[in-house]
Amino acid sequence: MTHKNFVSTIASFRTLAKHGKFFQPSNADCHISYLPLAHVFERLCQSVMISGSTRIGYYQGDTLKLLDDVVELQPTIFASVPRLFNRIYDKVMAGVKAKGGLAAALFNRAYNSKKANLKGGYIDHALWDRLIFGAIRARLGGKVKHIISGSAPISPDVMDFLRICFSADVYEGYGQTEQAAGLSMSFRGDMTPGQVGPPQLCVEVKLRDIPEMNYTSQDKPYPRGEIMLRGASVFKGYYKAPEQTAETLSADGWAR
Repeated sequence: MTHKNFVSTIASFRTLAKHGKFFQPSNADCHISYLPLAHVFERLCQSVMISGSTRIGYYQGDTLKLLDDVVELQPTIFASVPRLFNRIYDKVMAGVKAKGGLAAALFNRAYNSKKANLKGGYIDHALWDRLIFGAIRARLGGKVKHIISGSAPISPDVMDFLRICFSADVYEGYGQTEQAAGLSMSFRGDMTPGQVGPPQLCVEVKLRDIPEMNYTSQDKPYPRGEIMLRGASVFKGYYKAPEQTAETLSADGWAR
């Protein structure tokens, strides 16, 4: 992977932020790093944070103590994977069910009220955020404004849960190691479930038909096929592996 790959992706995020489609990290923000730095998702996250002079805090090395580190650091930006978000969701919902009675009824009323407001693009509620969701927000330090999910699909129900309970902008991204991780990212304020947004500005995307699997770009209502990409963020090849490179990269620069 070359520096050019990351620079082009960072430039795409910054351009989108300038037009209100993504957030602009600044020195007033803080990001907690716990994903492996060998993982291209975390490497891209850190590159974007550094470009905005954002502070980065590193966890103590034990994922079982991660939430303790988060409470101590109080990050404003939290990038993670669905497995952790699912764990938070399950723990909160199990706690509500265990309490039952009036507490559960009040939580469900607040939750459903905020969920209905999501359709209008609203993630804040003056009463419920203070009365019901404050304790849940404290689990991520109480200051999180932006949540990013990547590396695997996340359930729309969990996406809604994060927006409702943390009153944060929640983004879902999709990418590949061979493309510096930033193939696409959902836009800021877009509450549409089950999508990862359009391609980044630095990459082209097309679908290659796979007749043997009955996948074609002409499928209705949604085109299907193997995702192909080309652009400044796409890698130039595998290190000292010309055969594998030839299998992945076409002569005109499309990667599969």
